[in-house]
Amino acid sequence: MSRKFIKVSSLCAIALAVSLGAAAAQPLSVVELFTSQGCSSCPPANANLIRVKDQPGVLALSFNVTYWDYLGWKDIFGKQEFTRRQVSYEPALGHDGPFTPQVVVNGHADVVGAAPGEIEKLISASGRTSGPALSLDGGKISIGAGAALGGHADVWLVRYAKGVVEVPVARGENTGRTLPHANVVHALENLGGWTGAATTYPLPHASGGLSTAVLVQSPGGGPILAAATD
Repeated sequence: MSRKFIKVSSLCAIALAVSLGAAAAQPLSVVELFTSQGCSSCPPANANLIRVKDQPGVLALSFNVTYWDYLGWKDIFGKQEFTRRQVSYEPALGHDGPFTPQVVVNGHADVVGAAPGEIEKLISASGRTSGPALSLDGGKISIGAGAALGGHADVWLVRYAKGVVEVPVARGENTGRTLPHANVVHALENLGGWTGAATTYPLPHASGGLSTAVLVQSPGGGPILAAATD
């Protein structure tokens, strides 16, 4: 084998490694806050999520639920599908029903999240997702091969508004307050499943300036195996 061939082969191997490294997203800690503008206990947790949203390796998402709307203020970001997502977590987490505020990290550990440092401690204790390689690139979602717990996982598409938005509340428990929210989720869609084989899905274009996250998650409110964001 010639030296020239060895050199070219080495360069190709390096280029391939760099390409794969660039395409594969780094593992994340997924931090979901279930909150409501109608809940007087939620503003401190909202503020704590703002503090962690820009930490390296953290994907922070605010899901606004609907079950406090009857108190006099309809949450402008609240959706029934976000409430259903929270409800799906509760049995495995040992709760009889949903409550706010609630912070769930990587789909398998939770905390109220209103006290200073609570969210950071849970992130540190939970680590990052350790499932299949996952990337969003070139208009597609690429999921690598791996082990799907129970043989199946769901692929969730999340659209969220990156950054902080302030919402004045005119009625209900937070009357007269302006509440900050971080990385508010506007849409949640189940794209299909992943069974352990390498899989791709088309990545629909995001409208309205929304950012995109994809979660590979065990069904029924199970652990999040992988996550990526654009």
